Amino acid sequence: MVQTPLKPAQSGPNPASAKRSKVEDIKENSNFLREPLASELLTDTSFFSESAIQILKFHGSYQQDNRDTRTKGQEKDYQMMLRTRNPGGYIAPELYLTLDRLSDEYGNHTLRATTRQGIQLHGVLKKNLKATIAAIVKNLGSTLGACGDLNRNVMAPPAPFKNRPEYQIAQDYANHIADLLRPQTEAYYEIWLDGEKFLSSEEHPEVVEARQRNVNNTLFPDSPEPIYGTHYMPRKFKCAVTVPGDNSIDAYTHDVTLVVITDKAGKLKGFNVLAGGGLGRTHNKEETFARVADEIGYVDKDDVFDLMKAIVATQRDYGDRVNRRHSRMKYLIHDWGVERFRQQVETYLGKPLKPFKKLPKWTFYDYLGWYEQGDGNWFVGVPIENGRILDRDGLQLKTALREIVQKFNLPMLVTPNQSVLFYDIKPEDKDAVQAILTRCGIQKETDLDPLVRYAMACPALPLCGLAITESERIMPTNLGRIRALLTKVGLPDEHFVVRMTGCPNGCARPYMAELGFVGSAPESYQLWLGGSPDQTRLARPYMERLHDNDLETTLEPLFVFFRDGRKKGESFGDFCDRVGFEALRQFADAYDPLRYTPSHTKEGRHRLSVSHDFFLTLQATADKEGRSMGQVVADALALYLQQTAE
Repeated sequence: MVQTPLKPAQSGPNPASAKRSKVEDIKENSNFLREPLASELLTDTSFFSESAIQILKFHGSYQQDNRDTRTKGQEKDYQMMLRTRNPGGYIAPELYLTLDRLSDEYGNHTLRATTRQGIQLHGVLKKNLKATIAAIVKNLGSTLGACGDLNRNVMAPPAPFKNRPEYQIAQDYANHIADLLRPQTEAYYEIWLDGEKFLSSEEHPEVVEARQRNVNNTLFPDSPEPIYGTHYMPRKFKCAVTVPGDNSIDAYTHDVTLVVITDKAGKLKGFNVLAGGGLGRTHNKEETFARVADEIGYVDKDDVFDLMKAIVATQRDYGDRVNRRHSRMKYLIHDWGVERFRQQVETYLGKPLKPFKKLPKWTFYDYLGWYEQGDGNWFVGVPIENGRILDRDGLQLKTALREIVQKFNLPMLVTPNQSVLFYDIKPEDKDAVQAILTRCGIQKETDLDPLVRYAMACPALPLCGLAITESERIMPTNLGRIRALLTKVGLPDEHFVVRMTGCPNGCARPYMAELGFVGSAPESYQLWLGGSPDQTRLARPYMERLHDNDLETTLEPLFVFFRDGRKKGESFGDFCDRVGFEALRQFADAYDPLRYTPSHTKEGRHRLSVSHDFFLTLQATADKEGRSMGQVVADALALYLQQTAE
């Protein structure tokens, strides 16, 4: 599944005469993200052309159609998805209320918290697109750069601790990096606000200065886009900022992750730099693969903006603009190697990077439930299953969030795990906030099945044009089936990280899960195993096509093998990685459900634990003699006890 790409990246900057993908020509001819989008927005049609769709992405929107309502011979049910750009997941109260209103006025009456800490609005018709985007911008929001070939939403831990300065630093620099790499074209304001420019906040002076500082030709000084140039990036570019030990943002999955390094007094010294992560891939295209980021080095705080420009310039100038499947920065680093990539970054930076500083063990946090902020106030993480904010079946989630914002004027942070949290809650308001959550049927995090709590799924059908099969709509049912299966084999309290996507692009980051489902055909999934509970190790493909009907028969032997062969405290993902896929497949091929029925479920019988090696010896003996393992153990124990008695 993972091998050296068939075609290496170019060894020098992309020459103007080189053959390029069609999208490169669309960007070049767009007049910096204006056409043909601006012209087609004025036409009386329900959809955009392919060229306009490509430019629309830069403005934060995808054209979709509802596959549930497709009718042969009739025009597709075209709709637009809008995605917010809000670094670190920050949503101002007035912005959230605006999004809530727009979802009812122009959308499909739902919102969706994304895995990159944004909010998606589904179901907007073309005729309502301008009014929707204008309302978002006028209420402290933006969609600019939430999609397209440029820097996407910059992530940060959703932890508003006031007594831990490193967390505030991470949030601040998520904003700074987002501002630095924001498109500078005026097209966004011309098209959606008739030229009226709104900025939700003032840019930091150091960011403005850094954008204008042309160190070693990192900029196009006479261009409306000094950092990106005419063609922007070869593909999407994703960044995150976190603190040592906090892997709430899946640190190894981004093009660039900055790790805040402070002194003992909590003052910022600089950043560790990880680069080259990315999870998108294509089925049956072995030159595409998921990849975790490498340790690149350390940079002092005064150089961090120039470093980000140097990394962007390296990918901008040397990334593949011919084959879009090979255009992400992970392929450039894979082809070149870390050392050559570092050298090119240092050339643009004008100085060497310092050695990567030692970090503590990474831990995943979802920040659900109540926390003291450290300043006398509180924040509360509100669980949202698969990110979908709606009122349904007794759960009034959309009502609850709206009511809390209206009543208490609280800011919100979207989490990387598709949930949200409110912060700056006064102690005297804590009980009232919880009362609203309880009244609206929202479970406390301690009452959630951990399988559900730590799971993620992408939207997939019916709206995503890339979806091969279901994800969000089937995930709750499949988690219920997995829980029932774990209970059946004697693991009623076991849990692990489960993630699902309807296609191989990896939006819910399934390739870092302990158990990942990746859509490969209608009602079928690639099965990935072996990621770690804290998302620091890439999973691997165990099965190419698992039909949904075969979920129990496929997973049962794996769970039984885990039950009987795990080390104390070992997670399912760590177990699969340790024993290896050959052992998993051998056990599954020889699995007999009657032989491995949990003995503690039978009257008068009890289960004993044995070492993994001894278990394999018992299995081999039972297979050789054509008997059950229970019979072999019973006979061996009987003989041993008889001999000791004599």
